[in-house]
Amino acid sequence: MPPERPDGLARTEVSGVAGSPSLWLRHEVRSTERRAPITPADAAELVSDGLSITVERSPQRCFPDADYADAGCQLAATGSWPDAPAGTFVLGLKELPEQPAVLRHQHVYFGHAYKGQAGSAALLRRFVDGGGALLDIEYLTDPAGRRLAAFGYGAGYLGAALAVLHHRGRLAAPLQSGDRAQLDRLLAESAGADRACALVIGALGRSGRGACDALAVAGVETTEWDVEQTRQLDRAALLGHQLLINTVLVHSATPPFVTAADADEPGRALRVICDVTCDVGSPYNLLPVYDELTSWQQPARRLRTEPAPLDIIAIDNLPALLPREATEAFSAELAPQLRLLGAAGGPWPDCRRHFDRAVAALG
Repeated sequence: MPPERPDGLARTEVSGVAGSPSLWLRHEVRSTERRAPITPADAAELVSDGLSITVERSPQRCFPDADYADAGCQLAATGSWPDAPAGTFVLGLKELPEQPAVLRHQHVYFGHAYKGQAGSAALLRRFVDGGGALLDIEYLTDPAGRRLAAFGYGAGYLGAALAVLHHRGRLAAPLQSGDRAQLDRLLAESAGADRACALVIGALGRSGRGACDALAVAGVETTEWDVEQTRQLDRAALLGHQLLINTVLVHSATPPFVTAADADEPGRALRVICDVTCDVGSPYNLLPVYDELTSWQQPARRLRTEPAPLDIIAIDNLPALLPREATEAFSAELAPQLRLLGAAGGPWPDCRRHFDRAVAALG
């Protein structure tokens, strides 16, 4: 299906400057996902640099379709990316729909497929069968291994905020997207006489910093742990906090932070766990006390009623609760890297090697 021009007339091709990548921004199929990888303002700069950008119409994206058209992007029908010209990079954030069965393009998004997660082998085989590739943004890093584009700060902030509100009985379901000012007011107003203390693991990272900032707004006493404090885990100290915010994502076998035995510990003070990383289903999950994600409809789920209540919050698109702010921050980091797509140098070839290694491991 050919993309549309901003004036609604059909086009027969996607034009662009020779040697510049062509991008196709797809609509997100998850109903609660209102973020986008790039803002209209950043898209306009990319177009002025010679990139061709096609944007699928989306009824839920936090930026109107018309803003992208005004930025010089071509508009296309929702879900039309399978018909994008060969060589186009398909850009998104969260999961792909189940069809088409084979994937022939190079896709840039968070695929969550390299650590044995549920469904990862089937997804990788779709790329293999179609001749496409996954360029997973999680593995877009600089030479020192630092991620070049991430939603980490917002994820940590929102994860901690939800944990506090749930503990204080102020978390309403289903969740609704909003803005940071609204959330901060709710956190501050909910304080009352609450004396809960929280533990943030991974406090020096982006997500950890976000979590600590939210807890400060909420007036919660916070203990900050990072690598040094988790080398020899003080399990009694961990279980002595009412709230646990985990922001640590690992790629190799690591002793878990909370086990089933910990959840059954008679003296634990721990009442709410928020797993910002949401690594459930992976053999590297640091919180093997739960086996499925929570959702906007049911943000918290009870893990134990005895010896005391213990609840889990594990939502894998937390920043979508503040879609516009999250998109603006993420786009500022990702847009400069998109200029390098298809180049021999830069971070993308190494990103592709992660995919190749994952495919080779399929056997």
